[in-house]
Amino acid sequence: MKKLLALILALTMGLSLAACGNNGDTQDTGSPAETPAETPAETPAETENGGAESDLAFVQDKGTLVVGITEFDPMDYRDADGNWIGFDADMAKAFAESLGVTAEFQLIEWDNKVMELDGKTIDVVWNGMTLTDEVTAAMSCTNAYCNNAQVVVLPADIAENYPDTASMADLTFAVESGSAGKAQAEANGLTYTEVVDQATAVMEVASGTADAAIIDSLMAGAMVGEGTSYDQLTYTISLNSEEYGVGFRQGSDLTELLNQFFVDSYADGTMMEIAETYGVQAAIIPQE
Repeated sequence: MKKLLALILALTMGLSLAACGNNGDTQDTGSPAETPAETPAETPAETENGGAESDLAFVQDKGTLVVGITEFDPMDYRDADGNWIGFDADMAKAFAESLGVTAEFQLIEWDNKVMELDGKTIDVVWNGMTLTDEVTAAMSCTNAYCNNAQVVVLPADIAENYPDTASMADLTFAVESGSAGKAQAEANGLTYTEVVDQATAVMEVASGTADAAIIDSLMAGAMVGEGTSYDQLTYTISLNSEEYGVGFRQGSDLTELLNQFFVDSYADGTMMEIAETYGVQAAIIPQE
């Protein structure tokens, strides 16, 4: 009888241990249980400029289009109340309005325009900018909208003594740093001193600290000669012919929007109306 009870007890304990070893749990305890991968945080859609945000979205989000300029009558200059006006300034305001934002104007050193643009301290360079190979390689540029040339500014009473660049070999010129005027001084082998902007270049000639200056023909027409603040100066020979464009960051989606804005504003007469306000209508390139 004792033997039978011992056998029954042994069988009972064996079954109990087997149950504890399994316990009905099929989970693999060799590694932690896998959990669903986290959903990545939503990021702005990639755009044609390779950035996380388009330039259009960038300016609309902050509510401003920051326009890099210099003092450049008749394109960008201040009125008696200190407001920025001019052909380029008025066009920039109208374009900004079409985007639902406000134009803000930021004075820059012309030689630093690409750095300012890429650093996003400005959104666009819109200041009678000549479309040189250097400019078009560094920026996303619009179609040309205005014709221009680099011209020589001299005191009116000696201008007839300098009919060509050969006769100007002994003159010292004032030119804006990084400008098309500087490029023409170099191309023609002329002696020059760099200044901060074209207005200063004209001032240097008026004060006698430079013999002559090389500036844009549109600016010369507005700044020197009879009826201007520099009636003792005149402009003479053209050193080249060139075209103006507007520059955005490389790959910017604002470039084509401005090209279309040019087409539309030319078609409805707005562009020519603004041009006539500032006397540059003859230089405007038809937009199609």
